[in-house]
Amino acid sequence: MFISRPPLLLRLLLHHVMWRGAENKKMIYLTFDDGPIPGVTPWVLDFLADEGIKATFFCVGDNVAKHPEVFARIVAEGHSAGNHTFNHLRAFKTKQLAYLANVAQCAGVVQTKLFRPPHGQITPPLIKRLNQNYRIVMWDVLTGDYDKQRTPQQCFETVKRNVRNGSIIVFHDSIKAEKNMKPALEATVRYLKAEGYSFGVL
Repeated sequence: MFISRPPLLLRLLLHHVMWRGAENKKMIYLTFDDGPIPGVTPWVLDFLADEGIKATFFCVGDNVAKHPEVFARIVAEGHSAGNHTFNHLRAFKTKQLAYLANVAQCAGVVQTKLFRPPHGQITPPLIKRLNQNYRIVMWDVLTGDYDKQRTPQQCFETVKRNVRNGSIIVFHDSIKAEKNMKPALEATVRYLKAEGYSFGVL
């Protein structure tokens, strides 16, 4: 079953990470994971520029190393960048020292104080270590755009049903998610603007 919002118990257990922005402001935060990818990330950047929106991109270090010109554009256009490990590692399948080394490797190409664990996998010991150098950012609404069993409309409806003040919304600027992400993002931005939300960066 697809879970669009992390359960309250999980949020309480992992309370030393960021799940949501300020609840008293009608502002949301668009975030994009797994890029930069030629063809996909530039489309997102073009769309955001047309809409006058800034967002936060949690970048895989290996993709930054392969496509530095796309990453440079993210930064040059005023968006925030975050560390998403160098090789998109799963914390539950990687030894702690190897995981931290991979985060450090990503830091060599993405200078940032933001970190998001791939697949949302993180442990209390990793939180303790990473909090020394990063603000760990999770999410309030997961669109599920990467899931081939979902449609763009379902991804948009997930946002519409769950968005609230301070929501951190996750899309993916990846080839896998592209088919769902593009129309879902367009519909999401139209809806949020009509509802009076503003857009912030982390």
